[in-house]
Amino acid sequence: MASLTVRQLDERLKKLLRLRAAKSGRSVEDEVRTILRAAAEDTGSEAPETGNPPSQPPRRPASAPAGAKRVLLIVGGGIAAYKSLDLIRRLKERGLAVRCILTKAAEHFVTPLSAAAIVGERIFTDLFDASSEFDVGHIRLARETDLIVVAPATADLMAKMAGGLAPDLATAVLLAAGTKILLAPAMNPYMWANKATQRNLAQLVADGVALIGPGEGEMAEAGERGTGRMAEPLEIAAAVERLLASETAQPLKGTCVLVTSGPTHEPIDPVRYIANRSSGKQGHAIAAAAARAGAAVTLVSGPVNLPDPPGVAVVHVETAREMLQAVERALPVDVAIFAAAVADWRVASASEQKIKKKAGRATPELSLTENPDILSTVAHRKSQRPQLVIGFAAETENVAANAKAKLASKGCDWILANDVSPSTGIMGGDRNTIELVTATAIEPWPPQSKEDVAKMLVARVANALAK
Repeated sequence: MASLTVRQLDERLKKLLRLRAAKSGRSVEDEVRTILRAAAEDTGSEAPETGNPPSQPPRRPASAPAGAKRVLLIVGGGIAAYKSLDLIRRLKERGLAVRCILTKAAEHFVTPLSAAAIVGERIFTDLFDASSEFDVGHIRLARETDLIVVAPATADLMAKMAGGLAPDLATAVLLAAGTKILLAPAMNPYMWANKATQRNLAQLVADGVALIGPGEGEMAEAGERGTGRMAEPLEIAAAVERLLASETAQPLKGTCVLVTSGPTHEPIDPVRYIANRSSGKQGHAIAAAAARAGAAVTLVSGPVNLPDPPGVAVVHVETAREMLQAVERALPVDVAIFAAAVADWRVASASEQKIKKKAGRATPELSLTENPDILSTVAHRKSQRPQLVIGFAAETENVAANAKAKLASKGCDWILANDVSPSTGIMGGDRNTIELVTATAIEPWPPQSKEDVAKMLVARVANALAK
């Protein structure tokens, strides 16, 4: 029998063989053997069908809106890889289409099944995957994305990137990439401080790679502390939005925006204080969205357990009086958005020492006095009043009616009203349901994430300023 190799076939037939082999999960050589075996066993049958090309992975997950920006997440092999699942969720919350590559080392920390369940499509792991490499799949992955995120970016991955090595799918995609790359380094502090890592870092920065983190804190190893913690998923998601937004229109560019956020703490004594359950998530989301839209943003924040939004000037305060002072120092601005849940009252005279509880002693009486009304103060200013003053109304009953009354009494332009009854989970939660109240209308907004509420509000503000 004459010798026959795949190389000797014409290009059309080779392509058909590759497509058929990929569809059946075999190598081209094995597919040729299968075809020949079937032909030999049944010489009367028709030539084997060439078949249709296997369906390629969807270019955009079904859950992502049409026209969504595409992000390719590469997960490196470090203990911080467990955060990648939350990062996927955070990216999808922002309407981004997400694909994911797991390195072999990453699979020791995150399974492809768990990542695929959150992404909503298959996870890529193998450079020599017959179902995708029949048409050079790693090149497609590198091209069909608007941004590549590496989180965690281990010392090994960074070294391979800096040296141009491509021994696996992740590094092959990175080497073939023509789009922006964002690294979120994560490693032991000694590895981060190593001269080799710092040389690789300098090379990557010189090559135009963007960085987020690492932060300082406790490591996974007992007793280890230092710089090397991967940035938190919310920080990475914000950096992703910032990089993607740099290529899009910024409707608030040239605008100054003031935002207040979080609760205030009104001291009773050096230990105790009056406060509320506000987490600051909505106010921080608004500040971040305004910054992404190009505004110069000042955020006056009460005590919260949230990172400062990137690209925002943050003033940290404790009490309502401190917040009012910081707000007045930030004026003039074009827009003021008062999302902070300021305590209505404070103790008239806080104790300088801790109030002790003693047997037989009467319960101490707390004399309360009213705090300054920051929203009303700014809305009624004769000079330096912002063009648009927006307040929030956190209600537990008669939401729309109470918000309408607040709009009139405070003198502001808009009120964002929400029901914060415990059953809603809004106070401290990640979602919100808003009614936008103006002098002429009450507009219900759909239940959505606080990030999406922030985006809707910023879009409305931009439209109002443009009129």
